[in-house]
Amino acid sequence: MRLTEDATTSGRRPALAEMSDAWLYGRARELGAAIQRVGFAEQLDIVTSLDELLDETQRRGEPLLVAQLLRYSAMARLVTRGLAAEAEPRLDEMLAHTRRHGLALMRADAHAMRGRRLVIAKQEDAALTEIARALAILDDSAVPDRQVGRRNWDRMLSTTLVDCWLVLNQLGVYEAAEEAIARAAQAIRDSASPHEIALQLINRVKMLLGWGLRLERIERYDEGADKFRTAASMAQAAEGPFTESLFPRKAGVPAIDQVGVLAAAAALASPDSSHIERLNSLLHPELVFPHEREIIAIALARCLDNDGRREDALQVLKEVREDNEDGSLPSMRLNLARELARLDTTPDYASGASQSLIDYATILETEMWSLRESQIATLNARREHERLSAEHGAITQQALQDPLTGLPNRRALDEKLRSLASSADAQPLAVALVDLDGFKDVNDKQSHAEGDNVLRVIASTLRDALRGDDVVARYGGDEFIVLLPGAPASAAKQALGRSVNAVASLPHHLSHGVTLSVGLVSLRPQERAEQVLARADAAMYQAKRGGGNQVSSVNSMAIDPATGWPGEDAPTDPAWDAEQPT
Repeated sequence: MRLTEDATTSGRRPALAEMSDAWLYGRARELGAAIQRVGFAEQLDIVTSLDELLDETQRRGEPLLVAQLLRYSAMARLVTRGLAAEAEPRLDEMLAHTRRHGLALMRADAHAMRGRRLVIAKQEDAALTEIARALAILDDSAVPDRQVGRRNWDRMLSTTLVDCWLVLNQLGVYEAAEEAIARAAQAIRDSASPHEIALQLINRVKMLLGWGLRLERIERYDEGADKFRTAASMAQAAEGPFTESLFPRKAGVPAIDQVGVLAAAAALASPDSSHIERLNSLLHPELVFPHEREIIAIALARCLDNDGRREDALQVLKEVREDNEDGSLPSMRLNLARELARLDTTPDYASGASQSLIDYATILETEMWSLRESQIATLNARREHERLSAEHGAITQQALQDPLTGLPNRRALDEKLRSLASSADAQPLAVALVDLDGFKDVNDKQSHAEGDNVLRVIASTLRDALRGDDVVARYGGDEFIVLLPGAPASAAKQALGRSVNAVASLPHHLSHGVTLSVGLVSLRPQERAEQVLARADAAMYQAKRGGGNQVSSVNSMAIDPATGWPGEDAPTDPAWDAEQPT
């Protein structure tokens, strides 16, 4: 598969800045599929390419696209040997970004990806907690975001569930893994691409094989054989969609001859010599998906043993066991160790003591199975805890949020004003009262519903025109309060002037001609909240008397001496004269 962008007909490679958002995302998906089945050197090239795509999306600033490219950049490092630790800062950024922009599904995916990172770091309990957080977010995200679109929403949901499934499958929590992968398949049932169908089937085959091997370890052989047969059926079903998938593949060659886990499914369902050549060819580390090599080795060993070649079978298992670069998972290493113990019939192992050890190992495996069931209970308990915590947080947020505009309400404003007033880092603190000019006419001549729409549009415009750490709150009716921490008089006036101009420039069908009158003051030492807001209110009325659509910073009120500057009358900053409309 070619991993570089195609050249144009003129021979010039198009710059990323020239490409559409859809192309950038499609390219990231293509590279994300390729990186799991190419050599190490090519993986490093893909990591670099994905970072370039991420840089371009961050320059554009579209929130969802940035979140998706952060995911691909992190995922590429998780599947590339030696780079897993580099995924952490990208996952931290993805989590902060998705929280900031309210991207619930992508935030759940950030937790799922963190779970993958923690499994690699052998922190399995912490990984389980991250998956509980991801699933709790998904439990509360049943209604699709209309801005994303139903098809994209379903695809994002499926991707997140698959990322949860990967961790649950690696932890051996198969019942929960089955639930996640089934939900993922349901989410894209009506709109799945061939690549997504192939990926789902390959993932389910991998899970069923691991599940079957785990059942064998507690001597539930019939149940294990049933898992193998189901996996073999799914492997056959994967043939069609695989030929149209994004995976690097050889044209005209069956999927079972290219994908090790599909070949292993057929072999474990019916181990015989007909599978040996194929499995041998697929055992090379660079030809398999992550964490599949042990499954292929076990399937090959069983076929070799069935063909009377036990020594060859043992050699295959020992070579894979000794390969420390494979990054295998604990459950798979145990499956491999058990297979070695089962096949090794040297005199030492054939003694009575060996049989006692085998019996002891079987008892331990049964205990571990019970622990696995306790993991499921732990997952469900943490999932419910996370859901209730999120629900409590949402209730708390609602108590501090204006339901119409989504801005902080008056209660939240009071708390924030107290906090900033007592913080030396927030000084000087500019305080502005914003009133809407002509808003009453909208309510009277249009409707209250149209008035609500105007309030939402202006709240959003005001918020977007200011800095990220500035506070915009709805004070009541058609009034807003703005807090600008660390803003000197001139800077605050310029920022609010830009806000006034931004609202005045809105299309008439959005604003209905409504403009802003802004009263701007600066918090004085020891000044109480009601005093600074009263001064801002007086300044706002001065802007109204001047015709509106402007910022006024005059000090027209008598000031309580306790709030004045020591030894001075109330000052008037010459930079805060009434600003005329532009």
